[in-house]
Amino acid sequence: MKKADVNGENELPLYTYLKSQKGFEGFQDHQYREVLEKMFAEADPDWDKKPDIKWNFTKFVVDREGNVVARFEPTADVADVEACIKALL
Repeated sequence: MKKADVNGENELPLYTYLKSQKGFEGFQDHQYREVLEKMFAEADPDWDKKPDIKWNFTKFVVDREGNVVARFEPTADVADVEACIKALL
């Protein structure tokens, strides 16, 4: 395994597809939410309108048929991720 781009002109096609199916919908309530939003806004005023992966540990849930059913930002509660996966089993 090696480092791969998840955004930009060299991003892997997998991430292009995942982001096209489930774009960025905002950070969930979290102690770092305001800090993250401020940091991204300073770097790019349109950051919240782009489907780009914003930060490490963004997770996509894909069902058995290959449908992207959910996207969880790093601020998501792991219990929400677990519940989504369990619902698909």
